[in-house]
Amino acid sequence: MSRIGKKPITIPAGVTVSVKDAVVTVKGPKGTLTQEVDRDIIVEVEANEVIVKRPTEQIRHRAMHGLYRSLIANLVKGVTEGYKKELELVGVGFKAANTGNVLDLALGYSHNIIFEIPKELTISTTTEKGQNPKIFLESADKQLIGQVAAKIRGLRKPEPYKGKGVRYSDEVVRRKAGKAAGK
Repeated sequence: MSRIGKKPITIPAGVTVSVKDAVVTVKGPKGTLTQEVDRDIIVEVEANEVIVKRPTEQIRHRAMHGLYRSLIANLVKGVTEGYKKELELVGVGFKAANTGNVLDLALGYSHNIIFEIPKELTISTTTEKGQNPKIFLESADKQLIGQVAAKIRGLRKPEPYKGKGVRYSDEVVRRKAGKAAGK
């Protein structure tokens, strides 16, 4: 029994939700998002709530019930509040700068990495004295912002000995003692 799937999604003021041919479209102040839903899952819009139902108790239907309810809830939250991710560059000489939606990263390689950000995202970078450079991503699409942040982090993952690399601001890197601690 999916407890998450049974919970209705409340639609805030200024947001419209429409369902047509297994595609849920959510329009709000921060933009429009769409999500394709499996044909078996039933999505109903009643007054100011979205209700997700499943036709049978099959394992497949039970698995998708909570999934699609969460995805639709993420769409509603995205068009009202939006999502933010913050990345931090830890390392000597690591730099980040952006011009429009093009991110220029110096991550200790022999060349700078030029990373193009999708137009659905807004990006800003800060470099303050005594602080690590930071990258701020904002978007209405939770999946897209997570994927882009993971790709940026993947360019130089934090290593366990010194902790150098690109990390999320709330991430805790597990440190290893190194060779000297083994004796």
